Amino acid sequence: MSRLSTTLAAVCWLSISSPIWAAPVGPAEFTPSQNAQIRDLEQIRRSGELRVLVNQSRNSSGEVKGQAIGVEAVRLRAFIQHLNQQGGANQKKKISLRLIPKPKDQLLGALQRGEGDMVAPGELLDASRMPQVVPSRSIVSQVPMVLVTGAQRASSLDRLSGQSLALSPGSAAGAALTRVNRQLISQKKSPVRVEWVDPSLAVEDVLEMVQAGIYPATLVEKTIAERWLKVMPKLRLGTEVRLDNLQDMHWFFRNDSGQLQASADQFLRDYRAPANQDAAFNQVYSGLYRVHQPLDSVGRERLERVRPTLQRYADKHQMDWLGLAALAFKESTLNPSARGASGAVGLMQVTPSAARSVGVSGIHQLDNNVQASARYLADIRRKFFSSPKLNERERLAFTLAAYNLGPQRVQKLRDEAQRRGLNPNQWFFQVERIAMETVGMGVVSYVNSVNKYFLAYARERRALE
Repeated sequence: MSRLSTTLAAVCWLSISSPIWAAPVGPAEFTPSQNAQIRDLEQIRRSGELRVLVNQSRNSSGEVKGQAIGVEAVRLRAFIQHLNQQGGANQKKKISLRLIPKPKDQLLGALQRGEGDMVAPGELLDASRMPQVVPSRSIVSQVPMVLVTGAQRASSLDRLSGQSLALSPGSAAGAALTRVNRQLISQKKSPVRVEWVDPSLAVEDVLEMVQAGIYPATLVEKTIAERWLKVMPKLRLGTEVRLDNLQDMHWFFRNDSGQLQASADQFLRDYRAPANQDAAFNQVYSGLYRVHQPLDSVGRERLERVRPTLQRYADKHQMDWLGLAALAFKESTLNPSARGASGAVGLMQVTPSAARSVGVSGIHQLDNNVQASARYLADIRRKFFSSPKLNERERLAFTLAAYNLGPQRVQKLRDEAQRRGLNPNQWFFQVERIAMETVGMGVVSYVNSVNKYFLAYARERRALE
């Protein structure tokens, strides 16, 4: 192999995880129906609304039942108060805040098109190739990336030579890993393999899967890792890695919105995060279900025992059998003898009334239990989520939400999402935001957990089949 091809191999070791339940990779970019507008502070005051493009991760912009748990959600609320105080008595309208969640790698493009007035990513974001975009003053200075592992501590990146490292979409760590891999190659060591995870996962999801041992390690901003360590105590922080040209966190503005940028810089100069900023965050996340490793020795043995039954009924209802397996692991850790609340029994934790509604009895038997669950899921999908506007990935996410919360309630969440300019055909990071705000984290955690188990299985599909 030539020196050039060796270097390219080191830089481009990519392993793309399969999307949820054999779906296309990533949702299409969604642009709300409202016309894009290029505005500065004067026009924003007249409209009474500041449109902020935010990183869709819950760490950055999440809100649960009126409580801001995302770091940018907290900061932006304070910025709105600052703008309204600046306006004084002569301001005809109080400015309200509208968050527009998007994938991190779509934020700056949306800003240039006028879909928002500013960008608040909550993570390191490189805008050096965007001449129309300018940063605010530093929000957090000198932010290193830090290696994060689960039970097995890895003190440095070179200890990961030949192993994989998971990164969420848009992560700033890619450049650092390129440099590390070049060093490893020069030392005649195998490079670190970069696994760009499924777009349904945000940085906090990757950290949870690292804690569970599904992914061996990740590389994230130290401020983010330290925050999530409070609610994921099994995470281990290792060596720090500093990026050559990207060390400070900023907000971003178009270069023709100087008034808004000046107001933001004035605000950020004096802003101090409240001492109890993470109180709501800790309260919401400390008691949430955390995923486990579904493919330890016990999990593999249990999966092999029920695999033929799961495959049979998944095929019958045109489902991916690993999706049923993921649901079964969430419901019962693949235990056919499990008993739960409200009379739920068996591998899929089916209730007698749900089974009767799809014409199945004898649900204490494994075959009938899986048949009832698969038929019930297929029934929900056919009645409520058969629209061609839904891709398969989102169709099944909505089906899972309806399985947990009820179809009519999920449809109401979609209606509210559309009313607010969110994508009603995307569960992850769009309709789920409405669920977080109105019903809490229960259904969001449920869908995310099943999704993570599916992705864990999908990484090893060939071996499992």
